[in-house]
Order: sequence, then structure tokens, then C-alpha cells
Amino acid sequence: MSGSTFGKVFQVTTWGESHGKALGVVVQGCPPGIELNEDVIQKALDKRKPGQGSASTKRKEPDTPEILSGVFQGKTTGTPISIMIRNQDAKSHDYSNIAEVFRPGHGDITYQAKYGIRDYRGGGRASARETAARVAAGAVAEAFLKQYGITVKSYTLEIGGIKAVDIDKLFSSTNYLEFPDPKAFELIEQKINSTKKEGDSLGGVVEIVAKNVPAGLGEPVFDKLDADIAKALMSIGAVKAVEIGAGCKAAKMTGFENNDQIMPSELAKQITKPKFETNNSGGILAGISNGDDIVVRVHVKPIPSILKEQMTVDLNGNPRPIITQGRHDICAIPRINPVCRAMVYLVIADHLLRQRTINRELQMKNYKYGFCLP
Repeated sequence: MSGSTFGKVFQVTTWGESHGKALGVVVQGCPPGIELNEDVIQKALDKRKPGQGSASTKRKEPDTPEILSGVFQGKTTGTPISIMIRNQDAKSHDYSNIAEVFRPGHGDITYQAKYGIRDYRGGGRASARETAARVAAGAVAEAFLKQYGITVKSYTLEIGGIKAVDIDKLFSSTNYLEFPDPKAFELIEQKINSTKKEGDSLGGVVEIVAKNVPAGLGEPVFDKLDADIAKALMSIGAVKAVEIGAGCKAAKMTGFENNDQIMPSELAKQITKPKFETNNSGGILAGISNGDDIVVRVHVKPIPSILKEQMTVDLNGNPRPIITQGRHDICAIPRINPVCRAMVYLVIADHLLRQRTINRELQMKNYKYGFCLP
């Protein structure tokens, strides 16, 4: 197995390198009759493409998707959907100086250990550029889940140690960092600019919230919904930790504090729509969705490509100083935000399709009277 395929039923396989001719994704298992075209995918890609904001790389890529298969007359056909995104602004000569040395913090040395060869141009397959294919696949999953009213949003909680205190989610939708605290926003921009002048980089924290996810999604024991979400998000190169619900804070709580008490309500009479007093579980109990919002946080490391001199070794093990050249982000946020949303969409789509095999109500969303309906 190459490790480039994710999902059991709604399955995606990404391909391509940062400085190759193109990259893309093949999506299998998407039901027929879902409205889909390049414009839908483009809107998602526009939110992660490079060249936006002071924290972003100056590489200019239009990230124009081409649907090669699986869509006819604006609707999915049920067959594999292949999407290609051509690389148009790669400058491979920027990386000629690292052909024989390993960049600290990158996958150079581990790819060399695994394969005995590596594509050093921008990191090749290990580059964050690969995530464009994930976002394209996530747009397909989003189009499918739209019929169930399921949405996935995200916002930035922290960059460079500066945290959002007064949360205004409406404000987060009006600024390029997706940061929800108007008072701290200027401090973060100052931090980004000063770090850029120093030739360094920053990390941060992003929160992702999935709404209207029905109860019952998730497979005991090893395919728990939270386990698959954690795996999906940890597969993003810059993510170093994932929290669900209360996350690490749960370890400091008592059982009484951590338990989400179940409240009486009309909706609570329906087992698929219970009501909870709190949401420390993050919408998942015993690895299965409980009908509440799914709340996840990812902790993102600083970009490893920096302009400060560091020490490394070359292919022969000799010590070498290195300054990473090229065009790089100062912080993976906010471009990582739509990638996180895409991965959560993919997990939910996969588990919803798995649940549809045993849940008649979910089946009837798409099938009535023996006919397949959009």
C-alpha cells in the first residue's frame, strides 16, 4: 500500500508532487445524482490557494480544477471522479541548493531513508501543495453531504501564542486569517510581520465544527468516528496534535464535570436527536456521533522552511549550514483551515455511507420507490 488512499466507502486517492506537471485526486464511492462542476470545486480551492495575505507564500497558483471523469451534465454518475490541478508557477531552480542536503523539520531525511531517493523540489509528495487535491475531494464530499444539511466550519483560535479571547465567529468570516477576536487581530498581524522580518515562522491552533451530523455514525472498535477524524487531520503534514471536545482539559476534570448530562426535550424523544447540557464529548461518545456538534481542534507546527541559518548534514553525513530558499508561508494558517474542513467532510461522508447500509432513514434520503433521486 502506498498510503495515498483514505476512506472505506467514500474513498479518495491523491497523486502528484509540488513541482510536477500536475496533482490531483480520484474519488470513488460518491453516489450518483449529486450536483457537481468545476465552479463548486474552484470555490473551495480558492480558500487555500497560495499568495493570499501576509502569512502566505508568494507562489501564484490559480489552482484551476479539471474534472476528467465521473460527472455528466453537471451531476455525478456514481463512477470514479478524477480531478486534476496543473502546476503553473513552480520554480524548481530555487531548490537546487538542497539537492544534497537535508532541511531541518522537513521530510527530506525520512523520504531518503524510506525510498533511497527523493524529489527535493519543494518537498515533492511531502509538500503542503498536495493538500490542494484533498480540498478538491472535500468539495465533492461537501456537495454530497449538503442534502443532509451537514456543514463544516472552522476558525483560527491562536497564532504565534496569541489567542482569541473574545470569540466573534462573524468577525472570523470577514478577515483572511479566519480569526474571531477583533482586539487580538492586529496583534497577530504585527507578530506575523515581525516574524517575517526575522526570517522565521509561526504555528497555531484551528477549531473545526461540524453541524447537523446525525447520531449513529462511527464503527466500533477500531474505526471510531473520532479515531478516523484524528487520523484524517493528523495526516495533514503540519498538524502535530488533535483534540476532540474538551480534549486535553478532560484529563483535569472530574467525571461529573466531564459528563454531558442528557436533557429532556421534544427532540430528545428521538434517539437520533438528543439534547445535552454541555458538549465536552465533542459530539462523539464511544466512537459514535451523538447528534451534537462535532468539535475538533488541531495544533499546527511552525513552517519548517525559514531564512535563518541552521545546521544539517549532506548525503555523505558531513555537517553543513543551510538557509532554506524559495517561496514559503510564514504560518500554515489560514491556508490549512480549508484543508482541515475538507478532511472532516471526507470522514463524515465515508461514515454516513457506511451507516446508510443499516439505517433506512438515511437510505431514503437518496432512494425512493426503487429509483435513484438526486
